[in-house]
Amino acid sequence: MKPRHIILLALTLLLSACNFTLAEDITPPPNYIPPTPAPTLVLYPAQAPSVANGAAIYVEKCAPCHGDTGLGDGEQGIQLAVTVRAFGLAEIARPASPAQYYTAVTRGNIERFMPPFASLTDQERWDVTAYVLTLHTTPEEIEKGKSLFESNCKNCSTGFFKDQERMSSLTQVELARILRQGNDQVPAFGSSLGDDDLWAVAAYLRTLSFDSAPPSTPGPASAPSTPVSAEATHVATNQASAGSEATMTLQPGFGIVSGFVENKTGDALPPDLVVTLRGFDHDPNDPNAGPVEVLSFDGRVNADGAYAFETIEMPANRIFLAEVNLDGVRLQSEFVVVEDSAQLLNIPALTLFGLTQDTTGLVMDDVQVIFDYGEDSIAVYSLYSFRNPTDEIIVVPQNENGEIPIINFPEGSFGFGIEPTQDSERFLPTENGFAIPPSDNAYGLVALSSLSKTDNLDFSQTFALPVASINVFTPAGMRIENSQMADLGVQAVQNFTYQIYQSDGVSAGEALVFTLTGHPEDAPTTTSTAANTGLLIGAGALGAALLFVGLWMVRQDRQKNQTTENPANDFDSAEEVMDAILALDDLHGKKRIPEKAYQKRRKELKEILRRELEQ
Repeated sequence: MKPRHIILLALTLLLSACNFTLAEDITPPPNYIPPTPAPTLVLYPAQAPSVANGAAIYVEKCAPCHGDTGLGDGEQGIQLAVTVRAFGLAEIARPASPAQYYTAVTRGNIERFMPPFASLTDQERWDVTAYVLTLHTTPEEIEKGKSLFESNCKNCSTGFFKDQERMSSLTQVELARILRQGNDQVPAFGSSLGDDDLWAVAAYLRTLSFDSAPPSTPGPASAPSTPVSAEATHVATNQASAGSEATMTLQPGFGIVSGFVENKTGDALPPDLVVTLRGFDHDPNDPNAGPVEVLSFDGRVNADGAYAFETIEMPANRIFLAEVNLDGVRLQSEFVVVEDSAQLLNIPALTLFGLTQDTTGLVMDDVQVIFDYGEDSIAVYSLYSFRNPTDEIIVVPQNENGEIPIINFPEGSFGFGIEPTQDSERFLPTENGFAIPPSDNAYGLVALSSLSKTDNLDFSQTFALPVASINVFTPAGMRIENSQMADLGVQAVQNFTYQIYQSDGVSAGEALVFTLTGHPEDAPTTTSTAANTGLLIGAGALGAALLFVGLWMVRQDRQKNQTTENPANDFDSAEEVMDAILALDDLHGKKRIPEKAYQKRRKELKEILRRELEQ
């Protein structure tokens, strides 16, 4: 296979991931599970948790595994391959804080087969936490502690022990230490008490942060709901419900998928916010095929951002992600892959930001402008690299001509097109454009347009946003007439050469203006890159030059596709086509090619090979 073909094969694919479809975003290796970002939790209750309400919840959701008295001997718990936490034992309960138990109830403990209890409201999780913290003690011990406290600290205020934020972070061990050592608000009165008496006082003081009133209505706080099931053979859409996690019998191959929506909008979550769980499988008969969506379920997000889907079919290697539609902007979580025999799955946290159409917060770091001379027209590729350092999602509309407010095309140009670059941070699709989430990573867009071919091209392009640096690439043999632009000389990249110019940054509304003269050289030069190591190239210029080759090939492919239904054949024999397929497979195996681009190019090469063999 000719070296030129290897180079073009790789570079042709640089922009092939430039769309907003899901397939390119999901190319995980087998059994890969990315780290799960932890959502921000408020680790103290909004109001005193109800012990009585927590007791009712415990019977329904916790006792089957942890046992009626919290000794880890529940009917379902003793069947697990791991031991169940026995928080009914004092030595287990005393070193734990309410915040730690609340976190476990909220997020679950997948390693020990404990699901997150997203079906409970935030307050209900605090209620059951309060009840759990009473299981290692008795009413008699608490009454004894009350008597000891009142007799040994007659004038002590109980305000310290009723503060929810403070008490949620303290273990019983730490409470006992405070009683013996004292602090700014509590005198040291426990030094004369024996260990049993000290633990009794600490147990009593813990109850001061609880609501010990009987429940207003009997029965569980949350009635179990009817679970839904998924069909693996087709895309299904149902309403998911969050019911009784612990009492539900999980059949082999099915499980619970849960997660959180982290709210950074500055407002409360919409009360009717819907989260969509999407599942994808690879074709077992074609390991090279991209993932195909096999299920979709809708569910409600709780006020605290939690959600859960029950009785979901979970075969090994199935890919799951969550999606929320926020005012027309589809926000997706990171994906997670099911491990073999898993029945509890946490989706990475999905973050909501506020929305705005104010684009002035974008920071445009640099722009590369590349000229490609054709027979009848001049193609212009402008590569934009920018960031969104704000705390809002910037929504960018796109009109029917393909124009967007953050990019202006050159004066007199036509044939507009805009595509993301492969290494760009991911844009979010909208109904009539796209959205740019906050990110420290760079976004990349390529603006494609054409100009009428002339001997002396008067070029003018106005920039909608300030740009820190601009580099211009012209074919070797062309010259730019503009005293404000620095000539950086000729640079060779592979077998292509470019005359490179650099301009200082421009302000918003300012135009880059110059005249382009001369004629492109017919053949590439042999100037080596090493001979130009002293050349001062602006940030990203070399990368832009490499990308230019891919852009040029994309443009050629587009032109050829408009004139023929058959893929262009740039090979001299069937052996070269087979070499190209092998090289493509190698790049795909190393995860250097997006899935959709790989499938598209492989299909084209196979068609070329078929025609070569028929000749």
